[in-house]
Amino acid sequence: MTDDPADGLTDAPRRRGRRAGGEDTKAALVEAARAVFAEQGYQGATVRAIAARAGVDAAMVNHWFGGKQGLFAAITHLPFDPVELIETIVHGDRETLAERIIRNFVPIWDSAEGGFAAVMLSVASQETAAAIMGQFFTKAVFGRITEVIGVDRSEWRAVLCGTQILGLGVVRYVLKLEPLASADVDTIVGLVAPNLQRYLTGDIDTIQ
Repeated sequence: MTDDPADGLTDAPRRRGRRAGGEDTKAALVEAARAVFAEQGYQGATVRAIAARAGVDAAMVNHWFGGKQGLFAAITHLPFDPVELIETIVHGDRETLAERIIRNFVPIWDSAEGGFAAVMLSVASQETAAAIMGQFFTKAVFGRITEVIGVDRSEWRAVLCGTQILGLGVVRYVLKLEPLASADVDTIVGLVAPNLQRYLTGDIDTIQ
C-alpha cells in the first residue's frame, strides 16, 4: 500500500533544472512538506504537491526520504522509521500482535528526546497537529498493518487502533494523567492490549 499514487513515481512529471539536487533540495522538501501537511493533512498531502511547492522533481522525495512516510517522519522527528517498525511488528504470532505494538511504541515514546508531545506539536499548529498525526497513524501505520495481516473491515480496524495508540499517547505524555502516566509497560500491555487486539483481529461485527 502506498500513501500516494505518486509514491511509485512511474508517471511523475519531471521538473529538470528548477533546483539542483543536494542538501538544498532536501531542506526545500522539508520546508514544503511542513506547509503542505499543515494545509492538507497527512492523507490529503501528495508527493507531487510537496515537490511542486519545493520546486523540485517529485523523484527527489523518494531519493531523499523514501516516500511520503519517510518525509513525514523527517519533519516531525519521529523517533522511529515507520516502515522498519511495521516490519518488526507484523512478524510473529498474529494473536500477540497488539502486545508487540505496545511493547514497541511505549519504550520508544518513553526514551525519545522531546517525546510524544513534542512530535505532536512539531507537525503544525496545535489545532491541526492531532488531526495530522491521527491520519498518519491510521493510514500509514495501522492501515499498513491491517493490510499485511489481511483482515476484513480494515479501514474500521485501522481507525479504531489509531484511537487506542493516540489516546494512550495523549493521556500518558501530554495530559500526564496518573496512574497511566507512570505505569510500566507490562501494566499497559495487560490493560490496553486485549482491546487493541480485538480491533486488529477480533469480532467487530457490531459495526454496520
